[in-house]
Amino acid sequence: MLDLNQCLNTAKSAALLAGEFIIDAQGKNQEILSNSGRDLKLQLDIDTEKIIKDHISSDSSYPILGEETGSNGELDSLFWIVDPLDGTSNFLRGIPISCVSIALMQNMNPILGVIYDFNHDEMYCGHHESNAYINDREINVSSLTLKSESTLVTGIPAKTNYSDSEFSEMIANFQAWKKIRMIGSAALAACYVASGKAETYQEDGIFLWDIAAGAAIVNAAGGLALITNLQTDYRVNAKFTNGKID
Repeated sequence: MLDLNQCLNTAKSAALLAGEFIIDAQGKNQEILSNSGRDLKLQLDIDTEKIIKDHISSDSSYPILGEETGSNGELDSLFWIVDPLDGTSNFLRGIPISCVSIALMQNMNPILGVIYDFNHDEMYCGHHESNAYINDREINVSSLTLKSESTLVTGIPAKTNYSDSEFSEMIANFQAWKKIRMIGSAALAACYVASGKAETYQEDGIFLWDIAAGAAIVNAAGGLALITNLQTDYRVNAKFTNGKID
């Protein structure tokens, strides 16, 4: 029988181990494995993912899909999905907006999420039978209902060429909101919605491991997390809201 609280504890302890490892690496020279287009990979990403996978595997039999190293077995109806360092570019440049993200998936739906903002020692977590929390404090989505009073957190799709119509549509969307934020971490953007710091996170062509944990936490916080258009490479369209704004 699935014990979500036990799974939550496993994910939280794995995230803490990973966060401590990353913090220890701050300020040190980082080996850059690839830096092409908008994508950046560090050896630190791979090393951190191994720590997370090893810890979860010691306590759980569910397979694990990691951003850096793929899956460690055939993905069943229940599996873990891991982003060891969401916001790698921020981390490398010394911008303190990055985190560890771990989710449990059931039939491709995120049912549990843990996101560790190691820069601020804040652990966001929740599952579909619990409330959402930062550390030991319960969090909830905001109650704002108008875009003109609300904040949208988003990102520009990671491609090199954009059509005039794409930019026009993007600008028209932005103008409806009071504030727009692009922070470089989809996982933390979701946490900001869950904790009432923003009303909506929306991004197309984002990878599932970037947003799975955040989706579970937004839902646990009383919001609405929509994940659509799943591609074979695990890219999706994501829209997370407080449930009161279209």
